[in-house]
Amino acid sequence: MGIILKAKNISKQYRLGLVGTGTLSHDLNRFWYRIRGKEDPYLKVGAANDRSETATENYVWALRDINFEVQEGEVLGIIGKNGAGKSTLLKILSKVTSPTTGVIKTKGRIASLLEVGTGFHPELTGRENIYLNGAILGMNKKEIASKEEEIVDFSGCAMYIDTPVKRYSSGMRVRLAFAVAAHLEPDILVVDEVLAVGDAEFQKKAIGKMQDISKGEGRTVLFVSHNMATIQNLCTRVMLLNNGTVDIVGKTEKVINHYLKKFRNEEVVKELSLRTDRNGDGRLKFLDYWFVNASGERINIIPSGITYKMVIKIENTTAFALKNIRISVGIDDNHERRITIFSNDLMNQEIHFKPNETKLVKIFVPENPFQSGKYHFTLFTSIDQQVADWVINAGLFEVEQGDFFKTGRILPINQGNILVTHEFQ
Repeated sequence: MGIILKAKNISKQYRLGLVGTGTLSHDLNRFWYRIRGKEDPYLKVGAANDRSETATENYVWALRDINFEVQEGEVLGIIGKNGAGKSTLLKILSKVTSPTTGVIKTKGRIASLLEVGTGFHPELTGRENIYLNGAILGMNKKEIASKEEEIVDFSGCAMYIDTPVKRYSSGMRVRLAFAVAAHLEPDILVVDEVLAVGDAEFQKKAIGKMQDISKGEGRTVLFVSHNMATIQNLCTRVMLLNNGTVDIVGKTEKVINHYLKKFRNEEVVKELSLRTDRNGDGRLKFLDYWFVNASGERINIIPSGITYKMVIKIENTTAFALKNIRISVGIDDNHERRITIFSNDLMNQEIHFKPNETKLVKIFVPENPFQSGKYHFTLFTSIDQQVADWVINAGLFEVEQGDFFKTGRILPINQGNILVTHEFQ
């Protein structure tokens, strides 16, 4: 096994603001420097790719000095916050766009799945697009035909395979696009977060196929995802990008732990009421949260097995009474796997708000079922099924080992996340 892909000093620079404004003078300046054998003057300027900062320059580096190698048969995961440069890197690797500086060296064919329906012609049928994509990959008609039945079966789109792709749902397009990319025998398969569009069954099927491609067929996969559980199960090595630069490359577990510790906790440092990364129409707004024990005392660490309440402070920002409200708390473990959800909708409990009312909503948990560790949660509320406020990674809480079973025996921390009261008879 040798190196199948090598990226050396890859950088990508974009111009901020209105495209085309002032670019003629810049292009002439670049040309003047080039004919004199000098370096592009605009490579010396440009802000780092930090979305939270206000732009102070006309250029931004989406990627800066990216260097890495990928071995044949390796599954390389690429992770990072939104805007870190992951998709830009995949587009450069897939030759959708070219780097500002640096070179990419690859061996063999590259198949990409970057966005829903990438490479599909909307007016052509699913079957015609299979042949179109195969031709783009350099395969002849006979080679594609030998894989056609397998692709159609895997995609689950047999009924619509002779229907124009423009009539497909986004889920159908991604199913067929992945089936094409995975079955036309690329040497390197590049997959962005697009699989999240598919349903749970298809995601499981797609991940299984990528494992077969890498382990069974010895082909290489580059995979971008925000799902740490999928990255952990699929990838042999992971690269973490931060503001357009490589933060760390290494073994999957090590890099994931570094990412979760360094970046995920950053999101919940800000006071909840000041968070701007929220969705919804704003009629309700999450302001704060805390936890209290059975005595009503605030606690920062919740032992397994104790009775506690989660208190959420919510404001009605309107001058109207609100009803038909759903409030949900989705709890994730430290690998971003959803563990459980608290919801008044599931419990058939109604919550109403008076005009301009700020209310403390309390969630009573009779026995803390969580094992030792840190847990993040997402807060969501809707009114008449319209999202009012939605904050992902709104906060976190820590659980320490406790006598959940009231037997004096404590379950080792590596024995799962959830504790369940039970009895042998």
